[in-house]
Amino acid sequence: MPLQPIACLGLSHRTAPVEVRERLRCTLLDVEPLMPAGDGQLSGKAAPTAVTLPPTSPSFAVIRELVILSTCNRLELYARLSTDAVDPRAHLEAVLSAIHQTDLRPFAHQFYFYEGETAVSHLLRVAAGLDSLVLGEPQILGQVTGSYMAAVEAQTIGPVLDALFRAAIRTGKRTRSETAISSNPASVSSVAINLAQHIVGDLNGRHTLVIGLGEMGRLALKGLGHRGVMAVSVANRTWVKAETAVAPFNGRPYQLEQLPEALLAADVVISATASPIPVITESMLRPVLRARGERPLVLIDLAVPRDVDAAVKNLPGVHLFDVDDLQSSLDESLAAREAAVPLVEGIVQAETAVLDKELQQLAVQPLIADLHQKAETIRQRELERTLRQLGDVDPQMAEHLQRLTRSLVNKLLHEPTRQLRTQAGTETAVTYASTVRELFGLRTPGD
Repeated sequence: MPLQPIACLGLSHRTAPVEVRERLRCTLLDVEPLMPAGDGQLSGKAAPTAVTLPPTSPSFAVIRELVILSTCNRLELYARLSTDAVDPRAHLEAVLSAIHQTDLRPFAHQFYFYEGETAVSHLLRVAAGLDSLVLGEPQILGQVTGSYMAAVEAQTIGPVLDALFRAAIRTGKRTRSETAISSNPASVSSVAINLAQHIVGDLNGRHTLVIGLGEMGRLALKGLGHRGVMAVSVANRTWVKAETAVAPFNGRPYQLEQLPEALLAADVVISATASPIPVITESMLRPVLRARGERPLVLIDLAVPRDVDAAVKNLPGVHLFDVDDLQSSLDESLAAREAAVPLVEGIVQAETAVLDKELQQLAVQPLIADLHQKAETIRQRELERTLRQLGDVDPQMAEHLQRLTRSLVNKLLHEPTRQLRTQAGTETAVTYASTVRELFGLRTPGD
């Protein structure tokens, strides 16, 4: 891979607890107040230069492009730094420290830092779902895409990170369309929802009740939301929490004391409380079933200890499943995802190779641009001098001279340009580029 000063500073569920991830979470909106408007601001619409932190924090002076990937499970800063940047990790830590106005040293052991090809590979694996809390979870691709779009909007992305994130998005899309890494549910709540759909059909035509707002209950609500299921009610010991949780849905909040009423309206029940005793009993459910008529009721009990009395399973029209019933399906799903990992790794390698070629071309673009700009400056200067010497020149003749001089310059530069692109990424590329700059008297860029 050609020399590209790409760096990644991050922490994730693998390295830091949720309280640290919550405390340090940030987006480009948090960075923007630190970037004064003007020539120093990063811009994806023009050649990016640098964004500047306050004078006490000069680290942004070496940052040429910046994208922040922030989710509930990870915070990662991707940056392209100037080639003369010393200790890139320290610069990125200084940026994050300035955003939060806090000392990061207590959290230093929870951060990871990657450069160059390692940083590239990491992002592509993240987008593919290989580094997720749940292997292959599909939400991360949307989050990577959202981070990319936010950087485009904030004008903090340039050609290198643009190519990197486009490669990551391609990788994520390919893994989901060409492998089984995301095709099977890989959490107990996802398996529960799939099981409910298998029994009652499309959940959009049914009413779902979620009991309990612990981790399992929240995941169930999240899964229902991702599937576009809107007829969802929530029952919880605290009514205010139930009201807040149900707000995005077309359902209603209940307290646990109102369970008979809630069960009467439900077609599917997903229960996951922390109660030490069952919250749904046979005696509670018998009158509810009589009032429901022949409508079947699916009860999925994710709680340990169980929320639903085992005797309920014998009642007519009731389909009861507990965590043991779901575990075999979950094991099969996880096995299918694990089996897809080698295929996904192959896609990551293939897309890394494609990106490698793109970055090789990007590496010589500034030199090619400088070469053509100098030639164009000389062409215009010499043409203007010639036209002044010729005196009153017919406009048609002046246009002919314009086309002639442009054609001469383009033909003369065609072979050097082609050779530069051919040599990009080879062992002799740096020497070749240096020679071209010396031969044509081009300045050596500071970047």
